[in-house]
Amino acid sequence: MKKRSRADEARQYVVAGRYEAPEAPARPAGPAPRRRRLPRWAWITIIVLAIVIPIAALAFAISLVLNGVQMLTARAPGVGTVFVAPDESKAARAVTADSPAEEIAAAEYLASQPTAYWLTPEQDPIGEAGPRILHLAAEARDADAALAVVVYGLPGRDCGNHSAGGLDEASYETWTTEIGSALRSVRDVKKVVIVEPDSLALAPDCGNEAERITQLRGAIGHLTGTDTWVYVDGGHSNWLGVETMAGLIGQLSDTGIRGFTTNVSNFNSTYDEFAYAHSLSQRLGGLHALVDTSRNGAGAPGDSEWCNPPGRLIGDPSGTYGDDVVDTNLWIKPPGESDGPCNGGPDAGVWWPQGAVDLTRGVAH
Repeated sequence: MKKRSRADEARQYVVAGRYEAPEAPARPAGPAPRRRRLPRWAWITIIVLAIVIPIAALAFAISLVLNGVQMLTARAPGVGTVFVAPDESKAARAVTADSPAEEIAAAEYLASQPTAYWLTPEQDPIGEAGPRILHLAAEARDADAALAVVVYGLPGRDCGNHSAGGLDEASYETWTTEIGSALRSVRDVKKVVIVEPDSLALAPDCGNEAERITQLRGAIGHLTGTDTWVYVDGGHSNWLGVETMAGLIGQLSDTGIRGFTTNVSNFNSTYDEFAYAHSLSQRLGGLHALVDTSRNGAGAPGDSEWCNPPGRLIGDPSGTYGDDVVDTNLWIKPPGESDGPCNGGPDAGVWWPQGAVDLTRGVAH
């Protein structure tokens, strides 16, 4: 039998002018490949991650939105701002039934006035300063008010004068960090923070300007946060000249501060302090100010006495005045607390019943 040529065999696959390859021969069936199964713990991990990751992403997104809203809606203090009257004030603690009637009246009146609370390491040490902030914030929240605190505890405080004291460098960092953490945890409360009164204005006399600037920069970094308005020491109109004071404040102007305070624990007229604040602001790129009017109702004494001068009166209540530079006035120094052992007063910061009576004459009794 004649064998068909390979050409003839190939020709049988030509159909309608195109080449169709022959079907590949069937391969013998073998065992099916074995599929590896994920262990049970891997499936549990995948399921947990599938649940946790979207929840975490949602929480992060909500946090960003809330922080953004708070940053956009935060408003600096101004005329009409209501500040809380702390129930921890020394005036409130001085209201006792066994005191003379005029002393009770003076203490009750001053305790009811919106005033800054002074945080000192002597009264609110490490471990207690944070809880104090939380309590003050709760009071402010309940009263629908802003909170004003003074941080007063840096190393070498008051350069050894009547208010000497403060913390060492390491403790001060710990203390201010604790305060700042507490402030940031109450984001729904407006917070005004006055950092270390007299610290800048005294620095030239104390001979520690560079050291003081470093200390203050660290404290400010710990204390800043959402809806927290930080003000540094600005002296007052009858102390250092404007150029000197502006040079000191200017070394802190890049730290995120709102501005500076003037007239803290002093007695100069509100008019003089507003003019002084404007002069400083012009030299400081428009920084804002707060003016202390707690004890300037009778103006400054003629002899420039600053330590418990007689004949002084309380000034206009917090939140009464303000303009494009001065955010508002505020009772920063609590009336009734002594400036030091002078003119009949006790140690600095101690409640002085007779001093409170004198400051509130014609108002509380």
